Amino acid sequence: MTQTFEIFLTATPGFEPALLAEAQAAGFVGERTQGGVTMTGGWPDVWRANLVLRGATRVLVRIGSFMAFHLAQLDKRAHKFPWADVLRTDIPLRVEVTTNRKSKIYHAGAATQRIETALKANGYQISAEAELVLKLRIDDNRVTISVDTSGESLHKRGHKQGVGKAPMRETLASLFLRDCGYHGTEPVLDPMCGSGTFVIEAAEIAAGLYPGRSRSFTFEQLASFDPVAWDAMRQHSPTPTDLRFYGSDRDAGAIRMSRENADRAGVVGLTTFDTLPVDALTRPDGPPGLVICNPPYGDRIGNPKLLFGLYASLGQTLKAQFSGWRVGIVTSDAALANATGLPFKPKGAPVPHGGLKVWLFQTGKL
Repeated sequence: MTQTFEIFLTATPGFEPALLAEAQAAGFVGERTQGGVTMTGGWPDVWRANLVLRGATRVLVRIGSFMAFHLAQLDKRAHKFPWADVLRTDIPLRVEVTTNRKSKIYHAGAATQRIETALKANGYQISAEAELVLKLRIDDNRVTISVDTSGESLHKRGHKQGVGKAPMRETLASLFLRDCGYHGTEPVLDPMCGSGTFVIEAAEIAAGLYPGRSRSFTFEQLASFDPVAWDAMRQHSPTPTDLRFYGSDRDAGAIRMSRENADRAGVVGLTTFDTLPVDALTRPDGPPGLVICNPPYGDRIGNPKLLFGLYASLGQTLKAQFSGWRVGIVTSDAALANATGLPFKPKGAPVPHGGLKVWLFQTGKL
C-alpha cells in the first residue's frame, strides 16, 4: 500500500484548469497537463479521487512503462511485466492500445494482439465486454501502461435515472458551478432545470456529500484493493445546511424527474422544484446567490429563431427580480446569450457538450 505512481485525472477539454483547482482544494497535489491533471500518489489517493472529485471524468493509474521498438520486443516485455502487482486472474479485462507514426510499432491491432497473448500466458482472462480496461499508449517507442480505475464515467453518480433532452452531465455541471464561484455557501436557482442536475449538484456540494458515495468502481476489482480501508474512507456524514436550492421548468414531466432524482440523491429536503415558465419566476426568500441554467439552443433543441424571445424574457425577469444575484448561462450561441441583455464577462474556453461547443456566459452581481 506504500507504492506510488502517476495518477491521471481526465477532464472535459477546456476544463483542465477548473479540475486542477478542484483537485487542489481537495488536498491533492498535481499539475495541469493536456487533457487533465497529473499527480503522484498511492492506491488510497486513487480511491479518494474517484470518491470525492466531482469534475474528473475518469481516474487512470499509470502502472508502468518500457521501451519497445518492434512487436517481438513488445511481446517479450509484456510477458515479463509484473501484472500480478495490480491485476487479478479471476477478473476479466479488456485491452485498448493507441499508437502513432512516431513509433516503430504503429499498428494498434497487432500490438493489442501481442499484449492479450502475454496476459493470457500469465493466466488472465480477456473479454471484449469486461468492465476493467487496461490502456496502453505507444508514443515515440515508449509503451505506457495504465489501468482505468473508475469503470463507468464518473458523471454517473448513480442517482439520476430520469433525464430530459440533451441532459447536462454531472461532471460538467459541477465544473460550471465552480467556474461561477460556487463553493456551497449560497443558494442556487435553475429556471430551466430539466432533470435537475445543476440544482442537485449544488445541494450535494453544500451538504458535503461525496459524488461517488452510491456507486462502484473498477479499482474494487484490482489486486491492490483493501475493502476495509475503502469502507472507512467512504464513511462520511452530510454537513447540516440551512440553504435551499431551487429548480423550475415549464415541463411538468421534467419537474417530476427532478424531484425523483433529488430524492435518490438524498437532497430532496434541500430542494424545491416548481412547474413555472421563465416569465413567472420570482426571487426566493433569503440571501442572494447564483442563477445558473443550460437553456435550449437551436442546434440542440428546436429552432434558434424562436428562442430569442425566451432568452430576452429570461434576462428581463432576472434584471427585475434578482438584484444582487450572479448569473451563469451555458449556451452554444453568443447571440442568444446577448439577447438576455445581461452584462456578461468575457467568455472562457469552449467546452464540448452534446456534440457541440458551448460557453459559459456569466455576470457579476446584478
